[in-house]
Amino acid sequence: MRIRFFFIISLFTLFSLTIASASAKIEFIKHNDKSQIEVKINGTYFTSFLYSDDLERPCLYPIKTLSGIEITRGYPLNPRPFERIDHPHHYGLWFNHGDVNGLDFWNNSFAVKPELKHKYGTIRYVKLIKISNKRGRLVTLSKWLDNEKNELLTEKTTYIFSGEEDGTRAVERITELKAVQRVTLNESKEGMFGLRIDKAFEAPFDKPVKRIGEDGKLAENPFINNDGVNGLYRNAEGKKGESEVWGKRTPWVAVAAEKDNELITIVMLDHKKNPYFPAWPHAREYGLFALNNLGGKAMDKTTETPRIELKPGEKVVFKHKLIVSGNLSDDQINSYKNEFWKR
Repeated sequence: MRIRFFFIISLFTLFSLTIASASAKIEFIKHNDKSQIEVKINGTYFTSFLYSDDLERPCLYPIKTLSGIEITRGYPLNPRPFERIDHPHHYGLWFNHGDVNGLDFWNNSFAVKPELKHKYGTIRYVKLIKISNKRGRLVTLSKWLDNEKNELLTEKTTYIFSGEEDGTRAVERITELKAVQRVTLNESKEGMFGLRIDKAFEAPFDKPVKRIGEDGKLAENPFINNDGVNGLYRNAEGKKGESEVWGKRTPWVAVAAEKDNELITIVMLDHKKNPYFPAWPHAREYGLFALNNLGGKAMDKTTETPRIELKPGEKVVFKHKLIVSGNLSDDQINSYKNEFWKR
């Protein structure tokens, strides 16, 4: 009896230790004076939730590997030498769309001229709903506004952060949109779950483009700089490169590159319960990485035309996941996908 009891206790202890070792410690640190919430995984910085009204939408920025390597482009928030300065609305990890009641939420930025602002929408952070270190959850409330500050949608966003012993880090984003007025989310290539990645993840480009100079300031003339550029996209179907991946519906897309002598893989997962699953990837070799559930014919002339209509009070939910890891095989990514689909 004692032997059996000891055996059961030993198994329980071993099980408890296994669970504890597999569970990452998530820590949220509020910086109200900076309008940001810092996220640490097992004591090491991962990212920050930024919600300042100086931005046209909240985002996660910067995003770093366990070793501290940034996977996000610095421009326009913190420009680094030799970066491209195109698309100033691309910063961090975000969610929005290019056609909501005819308004463009995707392309809005400080670069839009005042006389054109009426064509664009803004997402404003309202409040923190819940924060849980134990569950690694950050829940926020935001509102989608037109240029006259009329509210179209409320957005309840749940971020679920996680980490593994091998250094893999991840964030799941659950986006719940609730209509305040009649709202239509129309087909557009400009969407939805987006990330602007670091220069290392780009593909070589042989034409001069506007960049930040070596001194950290905007260079007077466009120039070519492919130093450290070695990124390659691939999807769940085994296709590689922008020409084979962009606009081709798939449950996941990955981009891999070596930076600072470290091989890094970034993965985006689409959830099988999302509207118009699987998503159309908006994956560009200049550094845009996105999954778009409303891309439709704007991205593939042979596909269906997506459209979501909401009456006041009606909701739609999107689930996506970002994974940052080392060298990942397709089988490993599919395992992450299958686990994500159980949620």
